[in-house]
Amino acid sequence: MAEVVAAGKPIAGLQGVVVADSEISYVDGQAGRLVYRGYSIEDLAANSTFEETAKLLLDGALPNRSELDQFNAELIRARRLDSEIIGLIRAYPKNAQPMAVLRTAVSTLGLFDPDTEDIGPEATRRKAARLMAKFPTIVAAFERHRNGHDPVSPREDLTHAANFLYMLTGTEPDPEDARVMDVCLILHAEHGMNASTFSARVTAATLSDIHSAITSAVGTLKGPLHGGANQEVMKMLLDIDQRGLEPADFVRAMLGRKERVMGFGHRVYKTMDPRAPILRGFSRDLTARAGQPKWFTMSEQILETMAAEKGIDPNVDFFSASTYHALGIPTDVFTPIFAISRISGWATHVEAQYRHNRLIRPRANYVGLSDLIYTPIEKR
Repeated sequence: MAEVVAAGKPIAGLQGVVVADSEISYVDGQAGRLVYRGYSIEDLAANSTFEETAKLLLDGALPNRSELDQFNAELIRARRLDSEIIGLIRAYPKNAQPMAVLRTAVSTLGLFDPDTEDIGPEATRRKAARLMAKFPTIVAAFERHRNGHDPVSPREDLTHAANFLYMLTGTEPDPEDARVMDVCLILHAEHGMNASTFSARVTAATLSDIHSAITSAVGTLKGPLHGGANQEVMKMLLDIDQRGLEPADFVRAMLGRKERVMGFGHRVYKTMDPRAPILRGFSRDLTARAGQPKWFTMSEQILETMAAEKGIDPNVDFFSASTYHALGIPTDVFTPIFAISRISGWATHVEAQYRHNRLIRPRANYVGLSDLIYTPIEKR
C-alpha cells in the first residue's frame, strides 16, 4: 500500500519558524545578544533588580519609584500561601520531584484564585503578580516539607530573591548571596519563543486561563532538554568528583560514546550565550568563598575540553549549576529556580497572546498509509 505525503516540507522542531511578532525580548543568536524591552541583559544584570525587571517585562518600560514600590507591595501581599495550599504540599510524597510539585500546585492555585476564569487584562495582571509572588513560597515550602521542617513564612523586609533563600533555609541570606540570586533571576526571566513560553501561548490562544497556561509552561520546563539541563550539569560534576576522574577524560569519553554534554550549545546562539560569562564570574567567586573552588576548576576544564574537541560554547545552564550548588541549593531545586524567574516572562507572553489572539493551529505532514479497506475482525 502506497504512502501519502502531504504538500509542504516539515521543519524539524519548528527551528527558525517565526510564530509571532514580539516587543518583549530579542535573542540575537549570531551576535550573542539578549535584550529585554530594548535593554541588554548585561545592563540589567549590572544595575536592575528582579522586581524591576519583571515590571519592565510586564509594562514595557522601566518603572518609576512609585510604580516599583506599588508592584513590590503587590508581591509582598501575595507571597503567603493559603492554608489549603500548605495542607496540600504537606500531603505530597516527600520523594516527589520538585518541578512536578510546582506544576501541580500552580494548577491547584487556579481553584482558589478569585479571578480564576476572568481573562480580561486587569484580572490577568492581578493573577500574574500573585503567581510570581507565590512561586518561591511553593518551592521553599516543599523543600522544607520533604526535609521534615515546617514552612518558613515570607518576610516583608526582604527582596524577592532574598526571601526565597530565607524561606528555603530559615536563615537570612548573606547580602552577596542574595544579590547573586537576584541577578540569576534577571538572567532567566525571559528568552523569546522558547519551548515553555510557546506552550504557554498555545494554551492561552485557546482562551484558557493563565493558571492553565502557566501549568503548561511549568510542565514543559520540567524536561531535561529545556529547564532541567543545569541539574544534569551538576550531576556530571558530582559524578566526576566522586569517581576521582579527570574532567577532560570524562568529557572525551562521553563524546566518544556520542553522548550529549549538558550545558553546551544552543538552538539559537551560534556563539557564547551572553548570560554565561556573568554566571561564570559568579561561579568563580562563590565557589572560592564557599571553600569549594574545585567545582569552578572542574567546570573550566570541561569548558576548555569542549572548546578544543567540539568548538562549542557553554550556555546559561553550565555555570548556573556550580553557582547554585555553592549557594547550598539542592540539585533538583535548580529547575524550579528557573521557573521562579521565568514566570515573569511567561505571564508577559500570556498577556500578549490575549491582546492579539489567534488560535495556534499548525499542520502536520501526513506520511502514513492511504486507501486501506476495513477487514472484519474474524478475518484478520
